[in-house]
Amino acid sequence: MPLYRSFITLLVLSVLGTRGGPVNAIGATKAAHTNRLIESNSPYLLQHAHNPVDWYPWGDEAIAKAKREDKPIFLSIGYSACHWCHVMAHESFESERIAAILNRDFVPVKVDREERPDIDEIYMQAVQMMTGSGGWPLSAWLTPDLKPFYGGTYFPTESRYGLPGFEQVLVRLAHTWKTDREKVGENADRMYEAIQKSLSDAPPVGPTQAHAGQQAQVTEPIVREEVANSVRFFVSRLDPQWGGFGRAPKFPPSAIIRLLLRAYHRNGDSAALNAATTTLDRMAYGGLYDQIGGGFHRYSVDPVWLVPHFEKMLYDNAQLAVAYTEAFQITEKPLYRRIATETLDYVLREMVDDGGGFHAAEDADSEGEEGKYYVWSIGEVEQVLGKKDGAFLARHYAMSKGGNFEGQNILHVAESEHEDEALSAGDLKRLETLKRTLRKHRDARIHPGRDDKVLAAWNGLMVSAFVKGYQAFGTPAYRDAALRGGEFLRATMVRDGEVLRAYRKGVVDIGGFLDDYAALANACLDLYEISFDWSWVTEAERISEAMHVRFNSDSGRGYHFTAADQADLLTRSTPLMDSQVPSGNTLAAGVLLRLSHLLGKDVYEKRALDILKAALPLASRHPRAATHMLVVMDRYSAPQTEVVVVGPSDHDSTTAFREAAYRRFAPAQVLVQHDPSDPLPPTPLLTGRGMVDDKPTAYLCRDATCKKPLTSPGEFATVLDAFMD
Repeated sequence: MPLYRSFITLLVLSVLGTRGGPVNAIGATKAAHTNRLIESNSPYLLQHAHNPVDWYPWGDEAIAKAKREDKPIFLSIGYSACHWCHVMAHESFESERIAAILNRDFVPVKVDREERPDIDEIYMQAVQMMTGSGGWPLSAWLTPDLKPFYGGTYFPTESRYGLPGFEQVLVRLAHTWKTDREKVGENADRMYEAIQKSLSDAPPVGPTQAHAGQQAQVTEPIVREEVANSVRFFVSRLDPQWGGFGRAPKFPPSAIIRLLLRAYHRNGDSAALNAATTTLDRMAYGGLYDQIGGGFHRYSVDPVWLVPHFEKMLYDNAQLAVAYTEAFQITEKPLYRRIATETLDYVLREMVDDGGGFHAAEDADSEGEEGKYYVWSIGEVEQVLGKKDGAFLARHYAMSKGGNFEGQNILHVAESEHEDEALSAGDLKRLETLKRTLRKHRDARIHPGRDDKVLAAWNGLMVSAFVKGYQAFGTPAYRDAALRGGEFLRATMVRDGEVLRAYRKGVVDIGGFLDDYAALANACLDLYEISFDWSWVTEAERISEAMHVRFNSDSGRGYHFTAADQADLLTRSTPLMDSQVPSGNTLAAGVLLRLSHLLGKDVYEKRALDILKAALPLASRHPRAATHMLVVMDRYSAPQTEVVVVGPSDHDSTTAFREAAYRRFAPAQVLVQHDPSDPLPPTPLLTGRGMVDDKPTAYLCRDATCKKPLTSPGEFATVLDAFMD
């Protein structure tokens, strides 16, 4: 965008590329200072509450001050697990000299991007237009009417890394604001127009690559072809040695893996399965995975999945647990079961709030050092385990005296032992015992900081992951965690039909966004399938109806991200592009398709198809930007399977029918169970279906073609196996 870059050159040199990452508690702060952030509930904002910078939270007070004093707003956006946010805070926001400039010439505003993704989305788009890249910490300068006129990400205090120094930027921007206001205003207006066009409109519905000259439609064959094209695209982009689908840094591609698994399941596409399993294997064996404590770090800085940014995000672990669980259901490979269960166990051990929700993230740093909590020396391992056992573990995890990360070792599985089957049963048991001993020792270290807020959207993903884990592995603790988390969300974060975004220490604030509504509704449908309590379906429908009222764009092109009464924003977006998490419209399309099938209401399918129609051009031209949406498209275009079980809930045959359905990979399945002693729920799937000969009975249908009712669990399992192939 030459227009914006020319203005950037006028002001200061251009700024850097993506610098996102882990976090830790901010370095030494001066308790002599306390600013307005002390009243915040966000752990990230509270980290800055004792900066000498006179921070304001986003809101009317800051905006009014900027207008009253005719000052630009300096907007700093980050999150508690962001390493470079921590670095910039220590270098600049704890500096009395920098603070004096910020306080004198600007209105400084801090935003937690996880609490206010709507604000982050707008100004990240602006920074990407200005500089060609983005990341966190995000730094943007706005006019008092919230239009951005300059931006970047991390700025060092003094010029280095080829970047202008933060103090230099502040001085020049303050001067430009005072001396060349007309130019600032003109460029701010142009930037506003560009942002509004980019975020407010869904992609135009027009010809796709697969169907040039033909209006994009939503029919099963067309969607199926788009999904197939995307599968071929991702297979062609596979790193055949290390897995993944691009160059470093490598983020765990959970949605791509799930799409590829569906291609194999549906069509026997061995290349798709190879791309998925190569990536799953390499991530599991690398340093991206916490070999001692379970769970995944955020991303790898190298192409071999060895050196991660060490923070752990709830959303990554929720989605990766599902990907590994689905891979186990298809392949029955022990590695995938182990990684899925260790990841879920990590969340149970480290991330559960007292009320039953799940915390947002764990930092990367401890004691001021990135990764210190996670790395090991051979000497320490041998001291803890003894010489013989220490050598055994060091060999398995390819440890060396010199280390592979700043003189220490990030544990990763040696190439020679890249299969669980490479170790004898005795050695596997020995390894598990030694890992538990090391984890206990590690627990005594100073832990990384934890962002203990509970976010509705991310919790919806995590509840769904525990549901999936229970269904595949039968672990009662996973069922308990899912139901307890769901009950917490329903009781605490849904008020008068409105879903709220964030909870922490008894305080619930911030109205929910589209993804909060859709992820929670989806989790409710998942909870029905392990409890068969119809109130979860009722809750899912209630939330979905509220979602439609609050976020409907009236354009037939998907939902807005924010509600119509959200007054403190520059513009409203209609999100279709996926990132590491599904977009709000992706989540909405998925839950609406499920409701349509379960309740037999065409209105929900129509709403879902409006979203898919808007997303088809994006999925066709830029499949990397629609990875989660493609999984939803696959569900729509796949044969729809119904499993209906009628019988007393506690009867052995009823249980056997249900568990047979749980164990199999069935991504387009709806599962209903009804106890005849209970009221009949309002689903057409139970019409005319009861027990045969007073025995628990299973009904199995695909695309309106049904098998005969079955009363034998063994026969049902056999028929189900054939039916699912």
